[in-house]
Amino acid sequence: MLSVCTASGAQAADAFAADSPWMTGDWGGLRSEWLNKGIDIKMGYTGESASNLRGGYQKHDRVTRYADQFNLGADIDLQKLLGWQDAAFSLSVTNRNGSNINDKISDPRATGLGSTQEIQGRGSVSRLSELWVSKGWFDDTLNIKAGRFAVSDDFAVEDCLFQGLAFCGSQPGNYVDSIYNGPISQWAARVRYRLSSEVYAQIGAFNINPSDLDNDNGFKLNGAGTTGTLVPVELVWAPTVNRLPGEYRIGYYHSTANGTDVYKDSNNQPAALTGEAYRSDSSRHGFWLVGKQQLTSVNGDASRGLVLTASATFQDRATTPVDSYQKVSLVYKGPFDARPTDTLGLGIARVHASSLFLRNAKTANAASGLSYDDAGYVPEQHSEYATELNYGIQATKWLNIMPNLQYIKHPDGVREVDNALVLGLQVQSQF
Repeated sequence: MLSVCTASGAQAADAFAADSPWMTGDWGGLRSEWLNKGIDIKMGYTGESASNLRGGYQKHDRVTRYADQFNLGADIDLQKLLGWQDAAFSLSVTNRNGSNINDKISDPRATGLGSTQEIQGRGSVSRLSELWVSKGWFDDTLNIKAGRFAVSDDFAVEDCLFQGLAFCGSQPGNYVDSIYNGPISQWAARVRYRLSSEVYAQIGAFNINPSDLDNDNGFKLNGAGTTGTLVPVELVWAPTVNRLPGEYRIGYYHSTANGTDVYKDSNNQPAALTGEAYRSDSSRHGFWLVGKQQLTSVNGDASRGLVLTASATFQDRATTPVDSYQKVSLVYKGPFDARPTDTLGLGIARVHASSLFLRNAKTANAASGLSYDDAGYVPEQHSEYATELNYGIQATKWLNIMPNLQYIKHPDGVREVDNALVLGLQVQSQF
């Protein structure tokens, strides 16, 4: 989401200089010196506000919510620093705070399917988000990465040029409780093998430990509480089409951790009717497709132009409330000659609730005889449709301001809830 800093153009830049990659400047040339040695200090901030203009569950309650994230860390090129060929190290700590407006636009009885502020979630807490080392062999044809990191760092990777969660980052982790997106980290290993200059395959093994999600376990390193292992595999093709870059991913995951069934009890009967506990299923699986292709450039400048991204994920409908997701987005980089680093984005997404999850709610309501306005009613969730239009203003090299307008049809897939119109504002800065 934030620009990668380079030494060029940042030599001894003063604090708050518009052409510096960092708000605090080059520290008298020290940061550029460290970069030349392979040490890239990362200090960033993202803040997101959202206001419901109309609609939603509490359609007359016009409130604003704000959430933010600070990150501090370093990426170290060990080849530059120590002479270790094709080796790297990363350390990152993240702090999240704030609240989400979805508690106003969604039925509080429903299971959440999305968020208008992607930065909010996983608690208000500081966490160890990255602590890993990677090493390549045979000109980096084979690369192994090990330590603590998130599934979303390497698998089903997508850009995050929107504020709504449905358009931001790796999607499987938004819906599957055994897949953790950043800032949650897991003990993990990833092996990547490059088949050609454009194609590579990779496989990972991630420790599944629900206690890592707890607010008081932000720096937990031991394995107590482990419930299984997540194994994702992925094939990635990064072609150049008409001299413009693209990236296409197809992947599959298998989780050995038990998942709670959304419909049946241990006797394979509807748990909503029997009153028995929902059964525990022994494994889970799913797959994803991600495609990104730059379609145009501006006078041969590939840093500007239209980029199309489309993705879809498919989850285990027996154990996951969201069984599928589809998205398409368009981002125009440098829409105006006078603003060559701004972006204009439009995205549309569909988040579909599992048919078994919906059947469970219908079964419960048929048995109870309750209607939607009754307190004990179980909301029947179908599909949520999210749309976002935004404009990213690159005010300086270190500051991006992105106003956005989001339209949520059937929030959390509950058709009785009015469609919501949300005004958002995202601010990103590199210190």
